[in-house]
Amino acid sequence: MVHPRVLRAMASPLIGHLDPRFLELMDIIQEQLRWLFHTRNAFTIAVSGTGSAGMETVIANLVEPGDSIIVGVNGVFGERIATMIQRCGGQPIRIDAPWGSPIALEHIEYHLTHGAPIKALAIVHAETSTGVLQPLAELGRLCRAHDALFIVDAVTSLGGIPLDVDAWHIDACYSATQKCLSCPPGLAPLTLSDRALAAIRSRTTPCHSWYLDCLLVADYWADSKRTYHHTAPISMLYALCEALCLIQEEGLEARFARHRRHSMALLAGLETLGFHPLPPTDYRLPSLTCVQLPPNLDEQRIRQQLLEEYGIEIGAGLGPLSGKVWRIGLMGESSRIEYVFTLLLALEEVLSQAGVKYRPGEAILAAAQGYQRLIATDYLRDSENLQTGI
Repeated sequence: MVHPRVLRAMASPLIGHLDPRFLELMDIIQEQLRWLFHTRNAFTIAVSGTGSAGMETVIANLVEPGDSIIVGVNGVFGERIATMIQRCGGQPIRIDAPWGSPIALEHIEYHLTHGAPIKALAIVHAETSTGVLQPLAELGRLCRAHDALFIVDAVTSLGGIPLDVDAWHIDACYSATQKCLSCPPGLAPLTLSDRALAAIRSRTTPCHSWYLDCLLVADYWADSKRTYHHTAPISMLYALCEALCLIQEEGLEARFARHRRHSMALLAGLETLGFHPLPPTDYRLPSLTCVQLPPNLDEQRIRQQLLEEYGIEIGAGLGPLSGKVWRIGLMGESSRIEYVFTLLLALEEVLSQAGVKYRPGEAILAAAQGYQRLIATDYLRDSENLQTGI
């Protein structure tokens, strides 16, 4: 879902992409994105394209023929990174993990330590195809220790869970507007460290993509030059600015807590209906709940009925998880209590019509109890903080 303020911003009258007022808007967006990424990187922009354009921008600029890149592959988007590396002439060194599990730190350390020199590690922070949250903090330090760049896909994490680019030593990080930022698809927030820019400037071959060449795009986004590169999507940048304003007004900690709260309540309700989480407890995304399906469920028909009768769209399983899991997004504006209860009520009704046996109202009750437990936990924590003076 998209906030009405964002939709109104998109309807603003158009101005030229080199109009001084628009250049001021670009400066504002850069500062907003630095705040959101937790970075001081000068090169922090919004790529004109969706999240996959952000991915391709990073890979096309940092990977040259013959470069060895470690890639964590535990879902669709790790696979996509590996494919892009190959298309740029690089050598992806895959670290595969079961879909639904994170990439193990010790496996990454082994590959950084042994074999050919490694230019970079590329990993997905929030794997959209499995709902897995990948820990990052230790990986950045590991990359620095082995003089490797650290590339992070934050498409389904930016604005929904903590992400600290500078503290975690991330050199290249990209996202997308349509997930936790609750902005229509069409832009890819991107930030590059000075180390990443130095690697791009020292290339021995030109970037194979003219449109996504960061050194060319930098002249358009930089304060000093503002050289024409391409026609920016004016209305989308209006929308992104307003979406980022909304995030700043809410505050990141409150936003992260909201995503956790509704995710936990939703999962409590789903489990009473026989839908159990795919990722282990410590590696579950609050922005996207991936659940395994009950046995013998005609999941395609159930999803179709939810869409046609209730206007609820559920993401199907991808790749080897096709027909085995559902992916339910509670991101940004969609992470709300009314959507949790609406889905559980609709699902109870549809499952009942399909002959699935369960206790009516149990899913709603479980979700409500989940909210009550979270409220009680927050109350106790706040009370303890008051008593200790925190």
